[in-house]
Amino acid sequence: MKKMKFFGSLVFFVNSLAAFLLLISYILPYIPPKSFSSLSVLSLSVPLLIIINAFFFVYWVLRLRKQLLLSLFVLALGWNHVGSLYKFSSSEPTSNNESMSVLSFNVRLFNEYKWLPSETIKEDIVALIQTESPEIVCLQEYRRGNPVKLDGYFNFNATYTKETRGGQVIYSKYPIINTGSLEFQNTNNNAIFADIVKQKDTIRVYNMHLQSARINTEHEEISTRTSGSLFKRVGRMFKAQQEQVELFKKHKSQCPYKVIVTGDFNNTAYSYTFDQITGDDLVDTFTEAGSGFGKTFEFKYFPMRIDFILVDKSFNVLNFKTFNDLKLSDHYPIKTTVSLQ
Repeated sequence: MKKMKFFGSLVFFVNSLAAFLLLISYILPYIPPKSFSSLSVLSLSVPLLIIINAFFFVYWVLRLRKQLLLSLFVLALGWNHVGSLYKFSSSEPTSNNESMSVLSFNVRLFNEYKWLPSETIKEDIVALIQTESPEIVCLQEYRRGNPVKLDGYFNFNATYTKETRGGQVIYSKYPIINTGSLEFQNTNNNAIFADIVKQKDTIRVYNMHLQSARINTEHEEISTRTSGSLFKRVGRMFKAQQEQVELFKKHKSQCPYKVIVTGDFNNTAYSYTFDQITGDDLVDTFTEAGSGFGKTFEFKYFPMRIDFILVDKSFNVLNFKTFNDLKLSDHYPIKTTVSLQ
């Protein structure tokens, strides 16, 4: 009997720790990484903390114990966080004359270094785009030395101040009247933008690839690195992202058009980075019309969503899809269809 009481107390202690960490994570979007970079690292573990607390809630429910109230309270308090992890509803494919679809995908240099065994990755990605036929396509880690031509699309591919083999590209079936690049400091990452004319509306599309910690999850690097080394590396990444987001916000504040922001943010929806990009005028199309976990990155420990399509609040989000049944990169393509209200 004492052994059972000890086990129950131990379970509740672990439950309390997980609940406390999740509770702390709710304030992370409001804390600049430059102030507390180590604490900001916790935002990457929020999906796992939500899953753990959900597990404990079910555990105590099955045992009809009042301890269930702890995880229930923490999960209910951060219900928006839960909605960013998993969507119970879904949307049906729909479009009309006023709508347009946007696809975003980190193509990982079209498998140039043979990370995947397939020899037809580039052709398969082109086939996916042609099949889905979105009006706007935003690709990250695009191979500039081996460009992709898509029939029926205009395109813009920025030139870095640094010579690098990767980059971003925007394709559009609508005319592109203005383009540009936001050059981030001390990195090969950047963001590009294109002003696109659809009927009587001009829309600015940003395609962003924010700083990465360059942690190789496929070769057990997370397991082999010391926690101190890993925290420092991720902390530096968050600080760099803060500078990159500040540059983006300043540029966006001068934009006279409605905005769509796509890209690989290398961060989650629970971070300062995401909160600053979204601001008061953009919405996450996954939380509006997605379904399931919406995993966009191949991470074996828990579902990781670090790729986003954000749109101005004046858009109606008609549907959203994550192509997580395709193995064409270490990321998965995402697509949304929107229309102006």
